[in-house]
Amino acid sequence: MANKVKNDAITSRDEDFAKWYTDVCRKAELMDYSSVKGFIIYRPYGYALWEMIQAYMDKKFKETGHENVYMPMLIPESLLKKEADHVEGFAPECAVVTRGGLDELEERLLIRPTSETLFCEHYAKIVNSYRDLPKLYNQWCSVVRWEKTTRPFLRGSEFLWQEGHTIHATAKEAKEETMRMLDIYETTARELLAIPMVTGRKTEREKFAGAEETYTIEALMHDGKALQSGTSHYFGDGFAKAFDMKFLDKDNQLKYVYQTSWGVSTRLLGAIIMVHGDDNGLVLPPRVAPTQVMIIPIQQQKEGILDKAYELQAQLQAKGIRVKVDASDKSPGWKFSEAEMRGIPLRLEVGPRDLQNGQCVVAKRVNGEKLTLALDETLPDKLADLLDEVHEEMYQKALKFRDEHITDVTTYEEFKDVLNNKGGYVKMPWCGDEACEVKIKEDTAATSRCIDTDAHADGVCPICGKKAKHIVYFARAY
Repeated sequence: MANKVKNDAITSRDEDFAKWYTDVCRKAELMDYSSVKGFIIYRPYGYALWEMIQAYMDKKFKETGHENVYMPMLIPESLLKKEADHVEGFAPECAVVTRGGLDELEERLLIRPTSETLFCEHYAKIVNSYRDLPKLYNQWCSVVRWEKTTRPFLRGSEFLWQEGHTIHATAKEAKEETMRMLDIYETTARELLAIPMVTGRKTEREKFAGAEETYTIEALMHDGKALQSGTSHYFGDGFAKAFDMKFLDKDNQLKYVYQTSWGVSTRLLGAIIMVHGDDNGLVLPPRVAPTQVMIIPIQQQKEGILDKAYELQAQLQAKGIRVKVDASDKSPGWKFSEAEMRGIPLRLEVGPRDLQNGQCVVAKRVNGEKLTLALDETLPDKLADLLDEVHEEMYQKALKFRDEHITDVTTYEEFKDVLNNKGGYVKMPWCGDEACEVKIKEDTAATSRCIDTDAHADGVCPICGKKAKHIVYFARAY
Protein backbone atom coordinates (compact mmCIF):
# COMPACT_ATOMS: atom_id res chain seq x y z
CA MET A 1 0.00 0.00 0.00
CA ALA A 2 1.66 3.21 -1.14
CA ASN A 3 1.52 6.53 0.66
CA LYS A 4 -1.35 8.46 -0.91
CA VAL A 5 -0.94 11.93 0.54
CA LYS A 6 1.74 13.99 -1.17
CA ASN A 7 3.81 16.29 1.05
CA ASP A 8 3.41 19.72 -0.57
CA ALA A 9 6.64 21.01 1.01
CA ILE A 10 8.66 18.70 -1.23
CA THR A 11 8.96 18.88 -5.00
CA SER A 12 8.06 15.61 -6.74
CA ARG A 13 11.03 13.48 -7.79
CA ASP A 14 9.74 13.08 -11.33
CA GLU A 15 9.05 16.80 -11.70
CA ASP A 16 12.55 18.02 -10.70
CA PHE A 17 14.88 15.48 -9.12
CA ALA A 18 17.57 18.01 -8.17
CA LYS A 19 15.02 20.27 -6.47
CA TRP A 20 13.45 17.23 -4.74
CA TYR A 21 16.86 16.30 -3.37
CA THR A 22 17.54 19.78 -2.01
CA ASP A 23 14.04 19.97 -0.52
CA VAL A 24 14.54 16.70 1.35
CA CYS A 25 17.97 17.77 2.66
CA ARG A 26 16.54 21.03 3.98
CA LYS A 27 13.04 20.01 5.09
CA ALA A 28 14.21 16.88 6.89
CA GLU A 29 16.75 19.11 8.68
CA LEU A 30 19.79 17.13 7.60
CA MET A 31 21.86 20.22 6.75
CA ASP A 32 21.91 23.94 6.18
CA TYR A 33 24.01 26.20 4.02
CA SER A 34 26.79 28.26 5.55
CA SER A 35 28.04 31.62 4.32
CA VAL A 36 30.86 29.89 2.36
CA LYS A 37 29.82 27.99 -0.76
CA GLY A 38 30.36 24.25 -0.50
CA PHE A 39 30.85 24.27 3.27
CA ILE A 40 27.60 22.95 4.70
CA ILE A 41 26.34 22.75 8.27
CA TYR A 42 25.58 19.20 9.36
CA ARG A 43 22.46 19.54 11.48
CA PRO A 44 21.92 17.07 14.35
CA TYR A 45 19.77 14.66 12.33
CA GLY A 46 22.20 14.58 9.40
CA TYR A 47 25.21 14.22 11.68
CA ALA A 48 23.45 11.45 13.62
CA LEU A 49 23.16 9.49 10.37
CA TRP A 50 26.90 9.91 9.80
CA GLU A 51 27.57 8.80 13.39
CA MET A 52 25.58 5.61 12.75
CA ILE A 53 27.69 4.85 9.67
CA GLN A 54 30.87 5.78 11.53
CA ALA A 55 30.08 3.51 14.49
CA TYR A 56 29.28 0.54 12.25
CA MET A 57 32.36 0.89 10.08
CA ASP A 58 34.74 1.74 12.91
CA LYS A 59 33.81 -1.55 14.55
CA LYS A 60 34.52 -3.40 11.27
CA PHE A 61 37.87 -1.65 10.91
CA LYS A 62 38.96 -2.53 14.43
CA GLU A 63 37.83 -6.14 14.02
CA THR A 64 40.25 -6.36 11.08
CA GLY A 65 43.17 -4.97 13.07
CA HIS A 66 43.06 -1.27 12.14
CA GLU A 67 43.87 1.56 14.53
CA ASN A 68 42.61 5.13 14.44
CA VAL A 69 45.02 8.05 14.26
CA TYR A 70 44.72 11.73 13.46
CA MET A 71 47.00 13.59 11.06
CA PRO A 72 47.51 17.36 10.77
CA MET A 73 45.15 19.44 8.67
CA LEU A 74 47.96 21.32 6.90
CA ILE A 75 50.43 19.83 4.41
CA PRO A 76 53.60 21.64 3.27
CA GLU A 77 53.43 22.16 -0.48
CA SER A 78 56.83 20.48 -0.94
CA LEU A 79 55.50 17.31 0.71
CA LEU A 80 52.54 17.05 -1.63
CA LYS A 81 54.82 17.51 -4.62
CA LYS A 82 56.91 14.45 -3.77
CA GLU A 83 54.58 12.13 -5.70
CA ALA A 84 54.13 13.63 -9.18
CA ASP A 85 50.91 11.86 -10.27
CA HIS A 86 49.33 12.55 -6.93
CA VAL A 87 49.98 16.29 -6.92
CA GLU A 88 48.86 16.59 -10.53
CA GLY A 89 45.54 15.00 -9.57
CA PHE A 90 44.87 17.25 -6.59
CA ALA A 91 46.58 20.58 -7.34
CA PRO A 92 43.54 22.23 -8.98
CA GLU A 93 41.37 21.47 -5.93
CA CYS A 94 43.71 22.57 -3.14
CA ALA A 95 42.96 25.39 -0.72
CA VAL A 96 46.21 27.19 0.15
CA VAL A 97 47.28 28.96 3.37
CA THR A 98 49.85 31.72 2.75
CA ARG A 99 49.71 33.69 6.03
CA GLY A 100 49.96 32.74 9.67
CA GLY A 101 48.53 35.60 11.72
CA LEU A 102 50.20 38.74 10.32
CA ASP A 103 53.20 36.97 8.84
CA GLU A 104 53.72 35.63 5.35
CA LEU A 105 54.63 31.94 5.48
CA GLU A 106 57.99 30.82 4.14
CA GLU A 107 56.28 27.85 2.47
CA ARG A 108 52.70 27.57 1.28
CA LEU A 109 50.56 25.14 3.30
CA LEU A 110 47.76 23.15 1.73
CA ILE A 111 44.60 22.23 3.64
CA ARG A 112 44.52 18.43 3.25
CA PRO A 113 42.59 17.24 0.17
CA THR A 114 43.64 13.74 1.32
CA SER A 115 46.40 12.56 3.63
CA GLU A 116 48.57 10.08 1.70
CA THR A 117 51.67 12.26 1.88
CA LEU A 118 51.32 12.84 5.63
CA PHE A 119 51.02 9.12 6.29
CA CYS A 120 53.99 8.42 4.04
CA GLU A 121 56.18 10.93 5.85
CA HIS A 122 55.19 9.42 9.20
CA TYR A 123 55.62 5.80 8.12
CA ALA A 124 59.09 6.56 6.72
CA LYS A 125 60.11 7.70 10.23
CA ILE A 126 58.63 4.88 12.30
CA VAL A 127 59.14 1.75 10.16
CA ASN A 128 62.59 0.15 10.09
CA SER A 129 62.10 -3.61 10.14
CA TYR A 130 59.71 -6.27 8.84
CA ARG A 131 58.76 -6.61 12.53
CA ASP A 132 57.16 -3.14 12.30
CA LEU A 133 54.79 -4.28 9.55
CA PRO A 134 52.01 -4.13 8.67
CA LYS A 135 50.83 -0.70 9.77
CA LEU A 136 47.05 -0.53 9.55
CA TYR A 137 45.93 3.05 10.25
CA ASN A 138 42.67 4.88 9.66
CA GLN A 139 41.53 8.40 10.41
CA TRP A 140 38.11 10.06 10.66
CA CYS A 141 38.35 13.67 9.60
CA SER A 142 37.26 16.29 7.08
CA VAL A 143 39.07 17.26 3.88
CA VAL A 144 38.87 20.32 1.65
CA ARG A 145 38.67 20.21 -2.14
CA TRP A 146 37.73 23.48 -3.82
CA GLU A 147 34.89 22.28 -6.02
CA LYS A 148 33.39 24.52 -8.73
CA THR A 149 29.95 22.90 -8.51
CA THR A 150 28.63 21.79 -5.13
CA ARG A 151 25.62 19.87 -3.86
CA PRO A 152 24.93 18.89 -0.24
CA PHE A 153 26.63 15.59 0.74
CA LEU A 154 27.36 14.65 -2.90
CA ARG A 155 30.04 17.18 -3.79
CA GLY A 156 31.24 19.72 -1.27
CA SER A 157 34.32 21.88 -0.81
CA GLU A 158 34.58 20.32 2.65
CA PHE A 159 33.29 16.87 3.49
CA LEU A 160 33.60 14.30 6.28
CA TRP A 161 35.14 10.94 5.59
CA GLN A 162 37.40 8.17 6.74
CA GLU A 163 40.69 7.44 5.03
CA GLY A 164 42.61 4.26 5.69
CA HIS A 165 46.32 4.10 4.88
CA THR A 166 48.21 0.86 5.31
CA ILE A 167 51.69 -0.42 4.48
CA HIS A 168 52.79 -4.02 4.04
CA ALA A 169 55.90 -6.11 3.48
CA THR A 170 54.63 -7.70 0.26
CA ALA A 171 52.51 -6.81 -2.74
CA LYS A 172 50.31 -9.86 -2.02
CA GLU A 173 49.46 -8.61 1.48
CA ALA A 174 48.69 -5.10 0.20
CA LYS A 175 46.44 -6.42 -2.58
CA GLU A 176 44.58 -8.62 -0.07
CA GLU A 177 44.05 -5.56 2.15
CA THR A 178 42.72 -3.58 -0.84
CA MET A 179 40.08 -6.22 -1.57
CA ARG A 180 39.28 -6.81 2.13
CA MET A 181 38.36 -3.15 2.57
CA LEU A 182 36.33 -3.11 -0.63
CA ASP A 183 34.38 -6.07 0.75
CA ILE A 184 33.77 -4.20 4.04
CA TYR A 185 32.42 -1.24 2.06
CA GLU A 186 30.11 -3.44 0.00
CA THR A 187 28.91 -5.25 3.14
CA THR A 188 28.25 -1.93 4.90
CA ALA A 189 26.18 -0.73 1.96
CA ARG A 190 24.14 -3.95 1.89
CA GLU A 191 23.75 -4.70 5.60
CA LEU A 192 23.49 -1.17 7.02
CA LEU A 193 22.24 1.06 4.20
CA ALA A 194 20.16 -1.49 2.23
CA ILE A 195 21.92 -0.34 -0.95
CA PRO A 196 23.09 -2.86 -3.57
CA MET A 197 26.33 -1.83 -5.24
CA VAL A 198 28.05 -2.51 -8.51
CA THR A 199 31.69 -3.27 -7.72
CA GLY A 200 34.74 -3.49 -9.89
CA ARG A 201 38.05 -1.96 -10.90
CA LYS A 202 38.39 1.57 -12.26
CA THR A 203 39.95 2.11 -15.67
CA GLU A 204 43.37 3.76 -15.92
CA ARG A 205 41.69 7.05 -16.77
CA GLU A 206 39.38 6.95 -13.75
CA LYS A 207 41.69 5.50 -11.09
CA PHE A 208 42.98 7.50 -8.12
CA ALA A 209 45.96 9.76 -8.75
CA GLY A 210 49.08 7.81 -7.79
CA ALA A 211 47.39 4.39 -7.52
CA GLU A 212 48.26 1.28 -9.51
CA GLU A 213 44.73 -0.06 -9.13
CA THR A 214 41.51 1.50 -7.84
CA TYR A 215 38.42 -0.53 -6.91
CA THR A 216 35.02 1.04 -6.39
CA ILE A 217 31.50 0.52 -5.10
CA GLU A 218 28.92 2.29 -7.26
CA ALA A 219 25.31 2.92 -6.27
CA LEU A 220 22.46 3.69 -8.67
CA MET A 221 20.23 6.65 -7.83
CA HIS A 222 16.50 6.93 -8.55
CA ASP A 223 17.16 9.27 -11.50
CA GLY A 224 19.33 6.65 -13.20
CA LYS A 225 22.69 8.25 -12.38
CA ALA A 226 25.54 6.43 -10.65
CA LEU A 227 27.24 7.57 -7.48
CA GLN A 228 30.78 6.50 -6.61
CA SER A 229 30.24 5.56 -2.97
CA GLY A 230 33.60 4.24 -1.80
CA THR A 231 37.02 3.38 -3.21
CA SER A 232 39.91 1.13 -2.27
CA HIS A 233 43.34 1.66 -3.86
CA TYR A 234 46.42 -0.47 -4.30
CA PHE A 235 49.45 1.84 -4.54
CA GLY A 236 52.19 -0.71 -5.10
CA ASP A 237 55.52 0.83 -4.07
CA GLY A 238 55.17 4.16 -5.94
CA PHE A 239 54.68 6.28 -2.83
CA ALA A 240 57.26 4.19 -0.96
CA LYS A 241 59.93 5.12 -3.50
CA ALA A 242 58.90 8.78 -3.52
CA PHE A 243 59.03 8.97 0.28
CA ASP A 244 61.83 6.46 0.89
CA MET A 245 59.69 4.10 2.93
CA LYS A 246 62.05 1.14 3.38
CA PHE A 247 62.34 -1.71 5.84
CA LEU A 248 64.93 -4.38 6.63
CA ASP A 249 63.36 -7.71 5.59
CA LYS A 250 63.94 -11.17 7.07
CA ASP A 251 66.63 -11.78 4.45
CA ASN A 252 68.54 -8.73 5.77
CA GLN A 253 67.77 -6.77 2.57
CA LEU A 254 66.36 -3.21 2.45
CA LYS A 255 63.04 -3.21 0.62
CA TYR A 256 60.27 -0.78 -0.18
CA VAL A 257 56.88 -1.21 1.49
CA TYR A 258 53.66 -1.80 -0.44
CA GLN A 259 50.79 0.53 0.29
CA THR A 260 46.98 0.83 0.22
CA SER A 261 44.47 3.59 0.75
CA TRP A 262 40.68 3.40 1.06
CA GLY A 263 37.85 5.74 1.96
CA VAL A 264 34.14 6.50 2.14
CA SER A 265 32.59 9.87 2.83
CA THR A 266 29.36 11.65 3.65
CA ARG A 267 28.44 10.93 0.01
CA LEU A 268 26.80 7.88 1.59
CA LEU A 269 24.16 10.21 3.07
CA GLY A 270 23.37 11.41 -0.44
CA ALA A 271 23.11 7.78 -1.57
CA ILE A 272 20.63 6.94 1.23
CA ILE A 273 18.47 9.93 0.29
CA MET A 274 18.44 9.31 -3.47
CA VAL A 275 18.17 5.51 -3.47
CA HIS A 276 15.38 5.19 -0.90
CA GLY A 277 13.61 8.56 -0.63
CA ASP A 278 10.18 9.30 -2.11
CA ASP A 279 7.92 12.29 -2.71
CA ASN A 280 7.16 12.56 1.00
CA GLY A 281 10.78 12.83 2.08
CA LEU A 282 13.36 10.49 3.54
CA VAL A 283 12.92 6.74 3.78
CA LEU A 284 15.62 5.52 6.14
CA PRO A 285 16.85 1.93 6.33
CA PRO A 286 16.12 0.79 9.91
CA ARG A 287 19.71 -0.14 10.84
CA VAL A 288 21.06 3.32 10.06
CA ALA A 289 18.03 5.33 11.23
CA PRO A 290 18.84 7.41 14.37
CA THR A 291 15.20 6.87 15.44
CA GLN A 292 13.73 3.52 14.39
CA VAL A 293 10.28 3.87 15.98
CA MET A 294 8.35 7.06 16.66
CA ILE A 295 5.54 6.63 19.18
CA ILE A 296 2.67 9.05 18.56
CA PRO A 297 0.12 9.27 21.37
CA ILE A 298 -3.41 9.97 20.11
CA GLN A 299 -5.52 12.27 22.31
CA GLN A 300 -2.56 12.46 24.62
CA GLN A 301 -4.41 14.78 27.01
CA LYS A 302 -6.57 11.85 28.10
CA GLU A 303 -5.60 9.92 31.18
CA GLY A 304 -3.09 7.14 30.77
CA ILE A 305 -2.17 7.79 27.13
CA LEU A 306 1.17 9.52 27.67
CA ASP A 307 2.03 7.14 30.49
CA LYS A 308 1.48 4.22 28.14
CA ALA A 309 3.56 5.86 25.41
CA TYR A 310 6.53 6.28 27.77
CA GLU A 311 6.06 2.75 29.12
CA LEU A 312 6.25 1.43 25.54
CA GLN A 313 9.34 3.55 24.94
CA ALA A 314 11.09 1.94 27.93
CA GLN A 315 10.09 -1.56 26.75
CA LEU A 316 11.46 -0.98 23.26
CA GLN A 317 14.65 0.65 24.52
CA ALA A 318 15.27 -2.42 26.68
CA LYS A 319 15.16 -4.44 23.45
CA GLY A 320 17.81 -2.17 21.92
CA ILE A 321 15.38 -0.33 19.63
CA ARG A 322 16.04 3.39 19.06
CA VAL A 323 12.69 4.99 19.93
CA LYS A 324 11.19 8.41 20.69
CA VAL A 325 7.82 9.69 21.85
CA ASP A 326 6.37 12.75 20.09
CA ALA A 327 4.62 14.40 23.00
CA SER A 328 4.55 17.86 21.37
CA ASP A 329 1.29 19.82 21.29
CA LYS A 330 1.01 19.45 17.49
CA SER A 331 -1.89 17.56 15.88
CA PRO A 332 -1.54 13.82 15.18
CA GLY A 333 -1.70 14.58 11.43
CA TRP A 334 1.25 16.96 11.72
CA LYS A 335 3.20 14.39 13.71
CA PHE A 336 2.49 11.68 11.12
CA SER A 337 3.71 13.94 8.34
CA GLU A 338 6.84 14.93 10.28
CA ALA A 339 7.76 11.31 11.05
CA GLU A 340 7.24 10.50 7.39
CA MET A 341 9.36 13.44 6.21
CA ARG A 342 12.21 12.33 8.47
CA GLY A 343 12.03 8.79 7.14
CA ILE A 344 11.45 7.07 10.48
CA PRO A 345 10.99 3.36 9.62
CA LEU A 346 8.07 2.62 11.96
CA ARG A 347 5.35 4.82 13.44
CA LEU A 348 3.47 3.46 16.46
CA GLU A 349 0.08 5.02 17.25
CA VAL A 350 -1.61 4.50 20.60
CA GLY A 351 -4.85 6.18 21.72
CA PRO A 352 -7.79 5.59 24.12
CA ARG A 353 -9.48 3.02 21.87
CA ASP A 354 -6.18 1.17 21.41
CA LEU A 355 -5.68 1.01 25.17
CA GLN A 356 -9.19 -0.27 25.63
CA ASN A 357 -8.58 -3.02 23.04
CA GLY A 358 -5.05 -3.80 24.25
CA GLN A 359 -3.48 -3.01 20.87
CA CYS A 360 -1.61 -0.39 18.85
CA VAL A 361 -1.32 0.56 15.18
CA VAL A 362 2.10 0.38 13.51
CA ALA A 363 2.72 2.03 10.11
CA LYS A 364 5.70 1.15 7.89
CA ARG A 365 7.33 4.17 6.28
CA VAL A 366 8.60 2.21 3.27
CA ASN A 367 5.13 1.51 1.84
CA GLY A 368 2.52 2.96 4.21
CA GLU A 369 1.31 -0.50 5.28
CA LYS A 370 -0.47 -0.53 8.67
CA LEU A 371 -0.52 -3.40 11.15
CA THR A 372 -2.45 -3.88 14.37
CA LEU A 373 -0.30 -5.42 17.12
CA ALA A 374 -1.11 -6.52 20.66
CA LEU A 375 0.14 -4.37 23.54
CA ASP A 376 1.79 -7.25 25.35
CA GLU A 377 5.25 -8.58 26.16
CA THR A 378 5.70 -9.83 22.56
CA LEU A 379 5.57 -6.32 21.08
CA PRO A 380 9.32 -5.48 21.31
CA ASP A 381 10.26 -8.75 19.56
CA LYS A 382 7.63 -8.22 16.88
CA LEU A 383 8.87 -4.69 16.19
CA ALA A 384 12.51 -5.87 16.06
CA ASP A 385 11.49 -8.52 13.50
CA LEU A 386 9.49 -5.89 11.60
CA LEU A 387 12.54 -3.62 11.40
CA ASP A 388 14.58 -6.47 9.86
CA GLU A 389 11.71 -7.12 7.46
CA VAL A 390 11.66 -3.47 6.40
CA HIS A 391 15.43 -3.54 5.81
CA GLU A 392 15.08 -6.55 3.52
CA GLU A 393 12.11 -5.00 1.68
CA MET A 394 14.13 -1.83 1.06
CA TYR A 395 17.17 -3.79 -0.13
CA GLN A 396 15.15 -5.95 -2.50
CA LYS A 397 13.34 -2.89 -3.90
CA ALA A 398 16.66 -1.12 -4.57
CA LEU A 399 18.17 -4.33 -5.99
CA LYS A 400 15.24 -4.79 -8.39
CA PHE A 401 15.61 -1.17 -9.55
CA ARG A 402 19.36 -1.56 -10.04
CA ASP A 403 19.08 -4.86 -11.93
CA GLU A 404 16.32 -3.48 -14.18
CA HIS A 405 18.66 -0.61 -15.04
CA ILE A 406 21.70 -2.64 -16.11
CA THR A 407 21.56 -3.01 -19.88
CA ASP A 408 23.99 -4.97 -22.06
CA VAL A 409 24.71 -3.37 -25.43
CA THR A 410 26.90 -4.25 -28.42
CA THR A 411 26.47 -1.12 -30.57
CA TYR A 412 27.09 2.58 -29.92
CA GLU A 413 23.56 3.44 -31.07
CA GLU A 414 22.13 1.08 -28.43
CA PHE A 415 24.49 2.65 -25.87
CA LYS A 416 23.22 6.18 -26.55
CA ASP A 417 19.58 5.08 -26.73
CA VAL A 418 19.74 3.41 -23.29
CA LEU A 419 21.47 6.40 -21.71
CA ASN A 420 19.00 8.90 -23.11
CA ASN A 421 15.76 6.96 -22.70
CA LYS A 422 16.24 4.52 -19.84
CA GLY A 423 19.27 5.58 -17.80
CA GLY A 424 21.20 3.43 -15.38
CA TYR A 425 24.25 1.32 -16.18
CA VAL A 426 25.17 0.40 -19.72
CA LYS A 427 27.43 -2.67 -19.94
CA MET A 428 29.61 -2.67 -23.01
CA PRO A 429 32.67 -4.45 -24.42
CA TRP A 430 35.63 -2.06 -24.41
CA CYS A 431 39.00 -2.22 -26.14
CA GLY A 432 40.93 -0.65 -23.26
CA ASP A 433 41.83 2.49 -25.25
CA GLU A 434 41.38 5.75 -23.34
CA ALA A 435 40.40 7.53 -26.58
CA CYS A 436 37.14 5.55 -26.66
CA GLU A 437 36.38 6.58 -23.07
CA VAL A 438 37.01 10.22 -23.96
CA LYS A 439 34.73 10.00 -27.00
CA ILE A 440 31.91 8.50 -24.93
CA LYS A 441 32.23 11.25 -22.33
CA GLU A 442 32.31 13.98 -24.98
CA ASP A 443 29.33 12.53 -26.87
CA THR A 444 27.11 11.47 -23.97
CA ALA A 445 28.50 12.86 -20.65
CA ALA A 446 28.73 9.23 -19.46
CA THR A 447 31.89 7.88 -17.83
CA SER A 448 33.23 4.41 -17.17
CA ARG A 449 32.19 3.49 -13.65
CA CYS A 450 34.15 0.24 -13.36
CA ILE A 451 35.40 -2.85 -15.13
CA ASP A 452 33.42 -6.02 -14.41
CA THR A 453 36.35 -8.12 -13.21
CA ASP A 454 34.26 -11.32 -13.30
CA ALA A 455 33.06 -10.97 -16.89
CA HIS A 456 34.77 -12.44 -19.95
CA ALA A 457 35.16 -9.94 -22.77
CA ASP A 458 33.78 -11.18 -26.09
CA GLY A 459 33.27 -9.32 -29.33
CA VAL A 460 34.52 -5.87 -30.27
CA CYS A 461 34.45 -2.35 -28.85
CA PRO A 462 31.43 -0.54 -30.39
CA ILE A 463 33.38 2.72 -30.55
CA CYS A 464 36.44 1.68 -32.57
CA GLY A 465 35.75 -1.89 -33.70
CA LYS A 466 38.90 -3.30 -32.04
CA LYS A 467 38.82 -6.56 -30.06
CA ALA A 468 37.34 -6.05 -26.60
CA LYS A 469 39.59 -6.47 -23.55
CA HIS A 470 37.03 -5.76 -20.81
CA ILE A 471 33.33 -5.53 -20.06
CA VAL A 472 32.73 -2.11 -18.53
CA TYR A 473 29.86 -0.40 -16.73
CA PHE A 474 29.21 3.11 -18.08
CA ALA A 475 26.75 5.64 -16.65
CA ARG A 476 26.11 9.31 -16.16
CA ALA A 477 27.18 10.07 -12.63
CA TYR A 478 27.20 12.54 -9.78
